[in-house]
Parts: sequence; structure tokens; C-alpha cells
Amino acid sequence: MRQAHLRIILIPVLCLAAAKVFSQDTVIRAEANVDGEALYNETCAACHNMPEATRSPPLETLKRMGARAVRYALTHGKMKVQAQPLGEAGIDNVVAFLSAAAETDNSWITGMQCPAERMDVDTGPATIWTQGFDRRNRRHLTTEQVGLTTRDMGNLELAWSMAFPGTANMRSQPAVVGNTMYYPIVDSGQLFALDIGGEAPCVKWVYQHDIPLRTTIGYHTLADGRPVLVFADVSAHTILMDAVTTEILWDASVQATSVSNVTAMPVLYGDRVYVPISSGELLMGAAPDYECCTSHGAVVALDVATGERVWEYHTMEEARPTTISSVGTQQWGPSGAPIWTAAAVDEARGLLYVGTGENTSAPATDTSDAILAIRLEDGSLAWKFQATANDIFLSGCTREPDGPNCPPPDSINRDVDFGAALMLATRSDGSDIVLAGQKSGDVWALDPDTGALLWNTRVGPGGAAGGIHWGMAFDGKSVFAANNMTTDSTADGVDSGLFALDVDTGNITWEYHHQPDCSGNRRENLRSCDSNWGMSAATLIVDSAVVQGSNDGFVKVFDSGTGEPVFTFDTARPFETMNGVPGKGGAIDNFSIWAANGTLFVQSGYGLMGVPGNVLLAFRPR
Repeated sequence: MRQAHLRIILIPVLCLAAAKVFSQDTVIRAEANVDGEALYNETCAACHNMPEATRSPPLETLKRMGARAVRYALTHGKMKVQAQPLGEAGIDNVVAFLSAAAETDNSWITGMQCPAERMDVDTGPATIWTQGFDRRNRRHLTTEQVGLTTRDMGNLELAWSMAFPGTANMRSQPAVVGNTMYYPIVDSGQLFALDIGGEAPCVKWVYQHDIPLRTTIGYHTLADGRPVLVFADVSAHTILMDAVTTEILWDASVQATSVSNVTAMPVLYGDRVYVPISSGELLMGAAPDYECCTSHGAVVALDVATGERVWEYHTMEEARPTTISSVGTQQWGPSGAPIWTAAAVDEARGLLYVGTGENTSAPATDTSDAILAIRLEDGSLAWKFQATANDIFLSGCTREPDGPNCPPPDSINRDVDFGAALMLATRSDGSDIVLAGQKSGDVWALDPDTGALLWNTRVGPGGAAGGIHWGMAFDGKSVFAANNMTTDSTADGVDSGLFALDVDTGNITWEYHHQPDCSGNRRENLRSCDSNWGMSAATLIVDSAVVQGSNDGFVKVFDSGTGEPVFTFDTARPFETMNGVPGKGGAIDNFSIWAANGTLFVQSGYGLMGVPGNVLLAFRPR
């Protein structure tokens, strides 16, 4: 267990005697560092200055992430292998160079403190409480839940905007309970309790984590009535927190290997918390002298009362020594098949459904790029379905395919994993169906009892940055899947868009093709307006309206029956924000759109794979 490193910033009304409190007027700045710039150019630029080719965050994103996030990436995160030759002083210099422009001024928080009558946090039934809005991950919200009709969704206007300093990645979905929104800021490690019940939001409390947060925030009520939040950070620690007091009830490491991390929301069901495990070794393996690779995916079940492990499921056996690389380092395998996806819970069958990623070293396994059904009771595997075999991939090999750690020639080397949350849906005859979207551009439909294939539809070409990325949605009749543009798509990019599929047959009933838009001053606000315009974010349904974000900053609302666009808003621009922090929108990606309390929320600016930004936008009917 880990406790000492956690600290809390509390609005003064909620100060606890035992809490560590530091001033919200703190302004964190770094001086530009010439040595750091030289080290960046020598060590980092080859990848980060060619982001589209290497799938690395561009320099613009790194400079907006803030010192906390950059330092963690270099010392403990995905870049620790590449950063080791820099030494402590070199890392300090690179951090100073990259974060010189990322000013973090928290003084705005004091000015937005809630008045006494709005300070109490809401408890009870939640509107947004899990990543897919229910245990089946259908991402469908009704008018009764959120106070918005289909007609409202075509008649929206911007009500307010907020910006958050020292961040470049607006990505993680909050929990919403009554008027309280538990909202995480990834790079800064902050978790806000915001009141969204009035004309403008206010701050109830702020919790500060010492390293970046990573996952969607889950909200639950324990058997004794205690409201709790569950989430994980980038170091593969899962945290259970009292939603009212911010007391950490437990903090458990869920590492399966030394480089494990958690990217999907932990799922609390019954008396356990189920945590999917992924890995950063996909990037670490790009270092030529790295002993690639030893990590693999897993699911860890934790006791909700204590955080202790109950069982573990591993996607493969432990890696063992295989061959010696061309530069003389020991190679290991099998490895890979990380689990990026939020799990769907099948209460009737007692199963947990997850999807896996590619292998990172040979030999290939039959659990990579696969759908797994794991028994809730003991973690045993009920069935598996492998969608793509022999996919061994390392991100660095897109730039240097003959590198010492790169996959063997017989690998398909595509990185077509399952990143989108799996879904348990219901067909017109009342039978259940497991749905999965893959980065290959495929939607798969499986029998939940056996894993047998029922249908398969490809909505477009996929690839390492393409296909179906973060999540589909289901309205009871149609499955909605967004297909991202990819470098191996057709030249004109027509396969980037949103597709409606009949849940019974997989037939496409309508499709919308998103096109690049560099009109007006969009190229000034979005240099990649004609090169990165795909649709990668998780899809949302409100009533019978489908909401989708794009990598080039548009949020679009469609009629679910016809596919006709009924609302469009360009978020890729500067904003004058109600909290006074300079705001800029960018790519809309990940889990960036949700609705509650008569409001559609959109966070804009995802710098890891798109254009950085730092704004939260609230839309309400005119």
C-alpha cells in the first residue's frame, strides 16, 4: 500500500486538520534551458519532431504538459528507458526546457470557490458513474437521465468554458452525481469536485495527486452507504477515495510486471474492483539496447474493503529468454497483449469481457488482438476469440523497421489492437451479443456464451493510428462506430467518419464521411487541419441523437435514424474562459464528451495523438 505521497488541496471551508494544504496561489514556472534544448534535439527530436510517422506526442504537446507530467514520463513512465542515458542532471535540463512555457497558476481556484450553499457534494444515484455509463458499456443516455431531448441537441449554444493551466491532454471522463462533477485533469494530477448546478460552475474541493492521473473516474456507493470514487494513475496504482471527504480508503499497486500501467477505468462490482492492466513497453522497446520484452496484460481483482488482491488473470505465461539481438542484448518473449479496454460486466453469466492489444515480441500468442471472457468469481478464462493473429508490433519500428528489437519478417506488424471498450448489447429477439470495435476498422459480434462469431463488418481501413479507437455506442437498435483516419487509409481519407450498423446483421444503415476543413483561420489554429481530421473519440448517444468528436476539433451531433448532421461546433480555437485561464481547443479524442443536468460537456485538446488544448466546454439549448 502507498499513502505518504498523496496530498490534498482543499478549499478552506473543507480544510481537514490532518491534510497537507498548500497555497492555491502557487505559480509554477521553469526557466528555459539551453542545455535541455540541445539534449532534446539529440535524444528526443527524431521521434517527437515527426509525430505522425512515429505516433509520438509532438513538441507542441510536450511544452504544454507541465513539469510534473514530463518528469514522470522520463523517470518512471514510458520514456524512462530512452531517458536513462541523460542522467539526473540531463533529465532536469530537459524538463526545464520542455516546461518553460507551461506556466501553472492555480490562483483561479480560490476565485471560483463555491458559496456555502453550494459546497456540499451530492450523493446517491449517479448520471455518469462508469466509463460506458452502465456495466454493459452502451454509452446511451436518456432524456430522463440528462434533461436533453433530441431536438435540444440540434439547438445548442456555448454556455461557458473553463481552461486548466499546465495541461495538454483533455482526455478523461468524470463522474457526475446530482450537481457534483468529479473531474480529473490528467497531466497535473488534479481531481476537481465542481458544482455544475448553476449558471456557471464553482469549485467544491480539489484533490492533488503527486503523479499524473490516467483513467475515467468511477462513482459507487458501498454496501454501508459510503459514496466512493475509484480511479488509477499512470504508475498502476488503483485508488479508492471517499467522495465527500477525499479520504483515501486504500491505494493498491496492481502491477503485473515492472512496466505495467493502467489505462482503463477500474470497475467496481459487488465486493471487488476489477482492474485491466496494460503496459508502456510498446514504446520502451524502441530503444536499441533494451531487452525486449517482458510485460504482458492482465486483470487484477481487488477486495473492495481492503484493496488486497483476490485473483489475477494473465494474458500469457511469463516471458523467458529467447535470442540475442543484433546489438548483443538478450531478447525475451512472449510479451504483449495488454488490456487497454474498460471491461464490460455480464451479470447474468458472471463474466467480464475485455479486449487485448498486439504482441510486443515473439513468439506470437493466441491471446493478442483478442476478445476474452473472464469469470468474475475466480479469474479463469471462459473463452477467447482472436480477431487478428501474429500481430507483433513496436512503435519505434515504424521509423526504423530493421531495428534490433523489431518484429520478425513473418509478423503482420500492424498494431490493430482492441482499444475501444467492449459492449454487451441486446438484439431484436432479446438475445445478448458481445460487440467489439478494433483498430483494424472492424466491428465484431460474438455469442456471449461461447465466443462464436455472429457477424463481422469492416467500416474502413485501420492501422496503428486508425480504425475504431475509444468506444462505440448502442441505442437498442443500431451500433454506432467512429472510424479514425490512418496513414494507410485511402488518399482522400473518405473512410474517416461515423457508421451506423444494424445490431442483428451488422449491415451499415448509414454513414457519414468526415472531410478535412482548412477554411477561414483554421490552419492558423490547427496546423494539422489537412492531415489529422479523423474521428477517434468515443461515441455518445443522448436520446436519439449521436454525438461525435473529431481530431480536427469539431463536435458534431447527428440524427440517429438518418445520419443527418444537426449541430456542428468548431472547438479548435482560442476561448475567453469564465475562470480567466487562457484557453485553447484542439483535438477531441478519448472519452471527451458526456452529458448531464441539461448540458452537453466537451473537453477539447488531446495532445498525445492530436492537437493539444486545455478547455472544458458546456453547451445548453438556446
